[in-house]
This record gives sequence, C-alpha cells and structure tokens, in this order.
Amino acid sequence: MKPRVMCCALMADEGPHFEILERAGFAVERVDRSLNLSDEQTLISTLAGCSAVLASSEPYTPRVIEGLPHMRVIARTGVGYDAVNVDACDKHRIAITTTPGVNHHSVAEHTIALLMGVARGFPDLDMRVREGRWQRFEYPRVMGCTLGIVGLGRIGQAVVPRALGLGMKVIAHEPYPNTAFVAEHNVELCALDDLLGRADYVSLHIPLTPETKHLLNQERIAKMKPGSVLINTGRGGLVDEKALNDALTSGHLRGAGLDVFEVEPLPLSSPLLNHRHVLLAGHVAGLDAESRHDALTMAAETIASLKNGGWPAECVQNLKGITDWNWDRTTSDR
Repeated sequence: MKPRVMCCALMADEGPHFEILERAGFAVERVDRSLNLSDEQTLISTLAGCSAVLASSEPYTPRVIEGLPHMRVIARTGVGYDAVNVDACDKHRIAITTTPGVNHHSVAEHTIALLMGVARGFPDLDMRVREGRWQRFEYPRVMGCTLGIVGLGRIGQAVVPRALGLGMKVIAHEPYPNTAFVAEHNVELCALDDLLGRADYVSLHIPLTPETKHLLNQERIAKMKPGSVLINTGRGGLVDEKALNDALTSGHLRGAGLDVFEVEPLPLSSPLLNHRHVLLAGHVAGLDAESRHDALTMAAETIASLKNGGWPAECVQNLKGITDWNWDRTTSDR
C-alpha cells in the first residue's frame, strides 16, 4: 500500500507537488475544505493513516500527534511552524519541515504594499470614495522617513533594499546580524526600545516563540514614536491586539498594516475592523505565484528525500542531534 500524503496547505489543491510525490511512490490526497481542522478530533480523523501532511496553520497539539501513529513528516509550506508542538514531534520522531528561502521576496513586497497603503491613507480614502464623500487629505511623505525593522533574517533583509529605494532610512534590531549585509546597505543596528522611539514605521520579521509572544505589548507600544505606523507580516502573536487597538483609538499610532492576527481568521467582532487607517490582509504575505510553486515543490521534494533515506537538514527544524531517523520505523517505536 502506498504511503499517503494529505494536502492541507492553502492553495495546495493543485500544483507541482502532486507529480513529485506520486513519482516518489505516494498517494496524494486533497483535504476536504469544508472540515474544521482547528478541531483536534477532526484533524486526527482527517489525517488517520497518513504518513505525511502538507500543513497549513491547523494545530498539531500533543493530543493530535499522539493520535497519528503513522505520521512521519509535518511539512509546512513556509518558514513558520508555531502551530506544531515540537516536543511532541521529537518524542514521536516526526520530522517538522519548512521551505526556507522561497517566499522572502513575496513577504517583502507585501510589507512595502501595506506600508505604502497606510502611508497614503488607505483604506480610508477608498472607503470615502465608495461612500460618496469626495475629500482630500495630506499625509507625511514616505521618502525621508525612518523604517525600523525588527528581525533582519531573510525577509527583513529583503525589505531593506525596497525601503532604501523609496528613500527611507533603515534601522534594525537584530541580535545576530549579517554584518556584511548591514555594512553594504548602511543599516544602523540599535536596541529595540531605541528603534521603537525613532521609527516612523515599525515592521516585524521575527518568529513567534514563547520569548517573543506579545513582544509589542502595552509598554512597548507606548514607547513607539507618536504618530508612527506598525506593520506586521510576521505572526499575530507578536502583538498584543488589545494594546494595539488602544493605541490606535487614542491616536498614539497613526495606523497599522496587518497580515497576521492572534486569532485567524480575524473575528468579525475584532475592534481592529473599526479603524479606517488599519489596512488588513488574510495571512497572504508569503503567497505569490512564484513562492507558491517553489514552496510546494520544496515541501514535496523534502518529503520524498526523507522517505528515500535523505536528510535535508536545512529544511528539518527539529530532531536535533538525531542520526538514526528512519522512515520505515514501526508504530511500536513510538
């Protein structure tokens, strides 16, 4: 019987991964999109008997992992895997894989799109025209403003030349910087609180970990420059949304561009929907035609490599120090 792979990732109903995985001997299945995969039991039932999954943001909790004795690989089409319980996967020797290096240009473009949109008064201006209120407003020019980038990894670095092309000054907070890149692009490194107090626009590009959860809380948002703008294309949990809403309501922040949220999809009851200078998107920053193709290809090739005895270390994000991992281990090994 062929090992099964379930495609839960958004936009994975079609793509190059089908041919790659089928050629490697897998049976590839499309998930039923009507299912609520946020429910643990539904997710367990959906993935029963599967050896691998192209995962989206559904929660791979210890209970879910325990209920999937045949699972070998949880493959994310992206770089974030905060919905996957790493300890549980380590315990049951399930590989967590990502697709590094395929979507940083897409996220960088989306970051700049949100920044420019809020800077020029969207969505408020669009809404006013649709409402028949023909009014004109002036906004501060972006050229000459300071962009503060929190996290200078692949994505943060991809934002830098785009911001410089707009005539912005770039400062960054990054504990482990690429010094050659920083010197080449004349990026000023600084402490987080210093960045928050100086930047006209703050853009978040760090992973969500227990240490970074609510990195921007009430205290830190209060340290942001009055009238500044927050851009978040990282993870929703990096920001305390209540504190952000309070700062937008008081006028301390001029606006925000948000692609990610603490709860996704964003509930229609969220007060963030009431702000006309908050530009929203539904966790799509990393998705363009090129990144979708490349991420699905890399995820499929990673699963195939692991099945065939390979170990694509740059894609495997857990099982550190493991040297005897074997695809064909029996469920009794759990």
